Amino acid sequence: MIKRAIENDIRNEVVNGKKAVILLGARQVGKTTLLRSLFQSYDDVLWLNGDEINTQLLLTAQSVEQLHNHIGRNKIIVIDEAQRIPDIGLVLKIIIDNIPQVKVVATGSSSLDLANTTNEPLTGRKRQFKLYPLSFYEMSEHHGLLSETNHLPHRLIYGYYPDVVESPGEERRLLQELTDSYLYKDILAFDKIRKSEQLMRLLRALAFQIGSQVSYTELGQLCGLDNKTVDKYITILEQTFVIFKLGSYSRNLRNELKTSRKIYFADNGIRNALIADFRPIDLRDDIGKLWENFLVSERFKRNEYTGSYANSWFWRTQSQQEIDYVEEQDGYLTAYEFKWNPQAKTKQPTAFRTAYPNSTFYVINKDNISDFLLR
Repeated sequence: MIKRAIENDIRNEVVNGKKAVILLGARQVGKTTLLRSLFQSYDDVLWLNGDEINTQLLLTAQSVEQLHNHIGRNKIIVIDEAQRIPDIGLVLKIIIDNIPQVKVVATGSSSLDLANTTNEPLTGRKRQFKLYPLSFYEMSEHHGLLSETNHLPHRLIYGYYPDVVESPGEERRLLQELTDSYLYKDILAFDKIRKSEQLMRLLRALAFQIGSQVSYTELGQLCGLDNKTVDKYITILEQTFVIFKLGSYSRNLRNELKTSRKIYFADNGIRNALIADFRPIDLRDDIGKLWENFLVSERFKRNEYTGSYANSWFWRTQSQQEIDYVEEQDGYLTAYEFKWNPQAKTKQPTAFRTAYPNSTFYVINKDNISDFLLR
């Protein structure tokens, strides 16, 4: 197994920490594989699968004594796909507060119930981690920067899902299976979503609009949904780690866009599977969108895994001056423009340079990607 970037942090928390470990991430990104690797030498681990009815019944409305009996002499309890268990926040709180000798580890493919439990919050009781599909950061450590850079044309099309990376020649089939089943297993269960056809239309519309500003009104007209439903579905897609939003940066200029947003996919392969387009990059007219989606998603992974806490936006004015990505950290503002072709010419917009004279500006292409994703 490729060593994941947060493996040591999770191990240290389990061994030395006092809080529950919550591991969030989309289905099939390797959460269970990672935990089994971490605990393979332990013989006092109780494994439970929240997808199974027996586990749901076992952990629903249980008293402290009943939970203690079920856990037995095990020192660690791992609850996989815990978001499927009713009132999971309450269950975890009971174990943490009343059976302190047992370490709780829970995974979830949704942040709805695990990270944002409202009835019984786990505030002060949990250490939360996020696991993404494999990353440029991890793969460069695994087999070297040069090798991974040479794989970029492939990654832009097929992405970084572990099974996809580890099964050459099977990429299309595996991505189709992901988009047909695993990816939406939880999505369609939330809030009794029944309009699966409209949800798929929305996903495809978003896939075609990566790198562009999105209008919920226009999306609704394309998909046959009202604005409120579009907003709800996008929120659920974000909380199940399929997509993420990037807002617009605005501080000084009157004509800066203030409430716009872009939406990206957490993985390029999922995006391409949704539009059924796996053509190589030299045959595509969306290479700019693919490159932007790849870099923004990889930057988010890199920041999460390295503990680099930064605020992120895009920037645009009403007169169409634009910057792909802006980051603010420790009072410093850095702007990035993304160009796949190293020969492409670009310069910092005059309005941005004038409004933010202390900012820095970089152009990221395939030749200097390590400056953006590894440092």
